[in-house]
Amino acid sequence: MAETYDLIIIGGGPGGYNCAIRAGQLGLKVACVEKGTTLGGTCLNVGCIPSKALLHASEIYEGVSGPYADLGIKASGVSLDLEKMMASKAETVDGLTKGIAFLFKKNKVEHITGTGRIVGAGQVEVTDAKGKTTTLATKNIVIATGSEVTPLPGVEIDEERIVSSTGALSLPKVPKSMVVIGAGVIGLELGSVWRRLGAQVSVVEFLPRILPGADAEIAKQAQRQFKRQGFDFHLGMKVTGIEKLKTKLKLTMEPAKGGETQTLEAETVLVCIGRRPYTQGLGLEEVGVKTDKRGFIETDHWKTGAPGIWAIGDCTTGPMLAHKAEEEGVACAEAIVGKAAHVNYNVIPGVVYTSPEIAWVGRTEEELKEAGIAFKKGAFPFTANSRARANHETAGFVKVLADAATDEILGVHMMGPNVSEMIGEAALAMEFRAASEDIARTCHAHPTLSEALRQAAMGVEGWTMQM
Repeated sequence: MAETYDLIIIGGGPGGYNCAIRAGQLGLKVACVEKGTTLGGTCLNVGCIPSKALLHASEIYEGVSGPYADLGIKASGVSLDLEKMMASKAETVDGLTKGIAFLFKKNKVEHITGTGRIVGAGQVEVTDAKGKTTTLATKNIVIATGSEVTPLPGVEIDEERIVSSTGALSLPKVPKSMVVIGAGVIGLELGSVWRRLGAQVSVVEFLPRILPGADAEIAKQAQRQFKRQGFDFHLGMKVTGIEKLKTKLKLTMEPAKGGETQTLEAETVLVCIGRRPYTQGLGLEEVGVKTDKRGFIETDHWKTGAPGIWAIGDCTTGPMLAHKAEEEGVACAEAIVGKAAHVNYNVIPGVVYTSPEIAWVGRTEEELKEAGIAFKKGAFPFTANSRARANHETAGFVKVLADAATDEILGVHMMGPNVSEMIGEAALAMEFRAASEDIARTCHAHPTLSEALRQAAMGVEGWTMQM
């Protein structure tokens, strides 16, 4: 008889590897099956981490090339070594993937390289790179297969001239012009990278606004900032095709509501219209695991309809975020061993790592109005924040939304410097169901950017006072 695992996880991304590590800490015999050659999934290998490495490097490059002069820092002879920048990105990714492998060994998690498929109750078939199959026995299975790029009908992504987010992270040279299809988080981040490095960037979006899902006021002001930086927006437009010419690409589009065809020409086109769950070929139908019409696995507290089979992360409904998957991975491992497990889906922050950064947690004004929830609002601009003024980084503001009757914080929305770090304070406050007054009466160090959050909280009751 083959050795039986307590848990086999299919997928080694943020959800899968955190689930594996936590299960190992809880004393389970665990294996993690990952089809890629390294652990970390999309996030670590071709997503969150490499994109942030390029965002950071490109922001420094742009600053040295111009904006730093406002601070009295003059530089000459600044040049771009794209090959070195890409090598630095790869070094970061390599170090972090090795870190996960170390944590697997530390917590006695077995890493199995291959493609996993559920072939029966408690059975996972693994096919390696040479096509050899091995069937493993287990008491529990966690599906953590993540998501993949959503294709654009009629457009072939070749990862050379027409690229997905994966190809956009490894372009061999800076294109003179780039069209980004999709004004969501990924499109704006990667568009920012290549714009800073010298590309003329146009953004085409089907909806009449950028950043669907973000607070409308934040999105509107963010678009103004991006326009000032040189982005060219074409909102409410539907892409109908891309023609490959000898030295350029010709993109055709028409108004989403109908109208005359328009064209854009570019050297590179980046397709960023979203991601879809990676659930094909897992043998789900054979074991009774149901998916909805979009391919998402249906779960109840991470349990599927099949006994002993669980699912977490991007392959399930909810925001496709690495940290959401991480939370579910830990909670799922704890649920498997009988612990009380919980994820507060109302307090999962979202971040856009552009400049200025954008971050939010909780409900937007639009969502509260639609739900008929009475709320109060406080807002504070970074132009009135001492640290932001000293740093010459004054674009943006912080907004706090609180229940009109109880003062409980219902949502916090930010645009400005370092708000990706600041949103954690708001998330912690909401996790403890704090009132806006709790933040307003908490002493914050001066001068700091975080004072903008405190001042916005003060504004809920109308006593903002800092300049």
